[in-house]
Amino acid sequence: MVSPKHVCVIGAGVSGLAAAKAFSGRGHRVTIVERSSDLGGVWEPARSYPEVQTQSPKELYRYTDRAMPDAYPEWPTGPQVHAYLADYARSFGLDRMLRLDTEVAGMTRRADGTPGWTLTLTSKDGTTNEDFDFVAVCTGQFNEPRELHCPGEDGFLAQGGQILHSSKYGDPVLAKGRRVVVLGGSKSATDIAVNAVKSGAREVTIVMREPVWRIPYFIGGLVNFKRILYIRAQEEMFLGWGASAMARFAHRIAAPLVWANWRGLESLLKAQLKLGRCKMVPKERIEDGVNCSVPIATPGFYPMVADGRIKAVFGTFDRYEGDSIVMSGGERIKADLAVLAIGYKLGVPFLPEAYRQKLVDADGQYRLYRLIANPDLPELGFVGFNSSFCTVLCADLAANWLVRYADGQLANQPSTKQMRDNIEMMLHFKRVERPAAGVYGGLCVAPYHYRHFDELMADIGAKNWKRGGFAGRFSPPDADIYAKFLATAPDYRAA
Repeated sequence: MVSPKHVCVIGAGVSGLAAAKAFSGRGHRVTIVERSSDLGGVWEPARSYPEVQTQSPKELYRYTDRAMPDAYPEWPTGPQVHAYLADYARSFGLDRMLRLDTEVAGMTRRADGTPGWTLTLTSKDGTTNEDFDFVAVCTGQFNEPRELHCPGEDGFLAQGGQILHSSKYGDPVLAKGRRVVVLGGSKSATDIAVNAVKSGAREVTIVMREPVWRIPYFIGGLVNFKRILYIRAQEEMFLGWGASAMARFAHRIAAPLVWANWRGLESLLKAQLKLGRCKMVPKERIEDGVNCSVPIATPGFYPMVADGRIKAVFGTFDRYEGDSIVMSGGERIKADLAVLAIGYKLGVPFLPEAYRQKLVDADGQYRLYRLIANPDLPELGFVGFNSSFCTVLCADLAANWLVRYADGQLANQPSTKQMRDNIEMMLHFKRVERPAAGVYGGLCVAPYHYRHFDELMADIGAKNWKRGGFAGRFSPPDADIYAKFLATAPDYRAA
């Protein structure tokens, strides 16, 4: 018998809503705390830059129990995603569990020795300490904007220059008639550079460390990238963790064909995106960098680089001098607006230091079993830290796993030793066998979506979790099918 718990879900973005739905659906009392004044996380309107849209098709960016509206385009806009999340929260009563403008200032184990945590919560009404039986951390990887401060910054600002993190580039009027310099190589960086051109910027420069492979929405202009990069057949080209001697031998035998596959894709991308003409051919082999940092090619970006509307500079900011920014290579670029598209800091600042040391190793790698739980952090779990372009589906399945883990209801409920051994094995894989898997603290599941989902579904006890035949090998993940898989798992409710 499972006793009802009072669960605190920290964060009301994609992951927080998934966790709240999973725990409340099993009969637990849920409180969602969100430091912003609206739900949505990165999709909160106040945090979205103009023309933002998903990198993933809507069929990959949805919950198992709610499709996006048919009227939405294949790659929904930021306001559409926010509306989808708000509707999801209303439909399942999650909005009634929500406490906005409430921040977690700290957390400690309960003083009376009862399982759970005491959270220090701050809001406009003051500070309170509240007890919870379980805590789901759903702050994700895009929570705290990363900062970059360079010498001369104060002088640049004093003479009228402006410096913004990409999350604050909320109005295209900011670019009109101004010299805009965007720092970063992510999709948000290229999106903002293209938007600045369209918004009438006087000059636009993008600064990145080196060229990276970007994937167009349609490869070769015909094939949706999800049908190439999100299928089991492609995933099997990468040697996964815990591979047997036979699997390693088979992988070596297939290596020439796999090599030819990637060289073919590189040639196609070079031709389609005119990378040579743009002087933006990456040095790295495409397969060596396949992870969550591979961005989608912003429509219009490469043509604008090719015709000079966007100037591409390789390096980073060294210092500000008057109305100019000096690059690490010595090049001086005049600027009125610097947009820092440099990502976010990954961390759990409200967790006590002693527990943070159990969670994160010195090299930044997270110690999380299935990217969700740590055996040395009791009554605590993480949803949405299993990052991917299938972010919503990843969070949904992780939330379904976590509630069963918290209730001791996984079909494969792991022991502390099993969790620790698996964590060590996975850390070795990310550090030694596939370093590309170590980005974002090792919390990226790409390109192993299906492998990750298979493990979660087997743990949950689903009777089915794989499609067979051609569709099983050459189709991207399908949220409706995972809903059916989840329905085959043992059912229960706290009472």
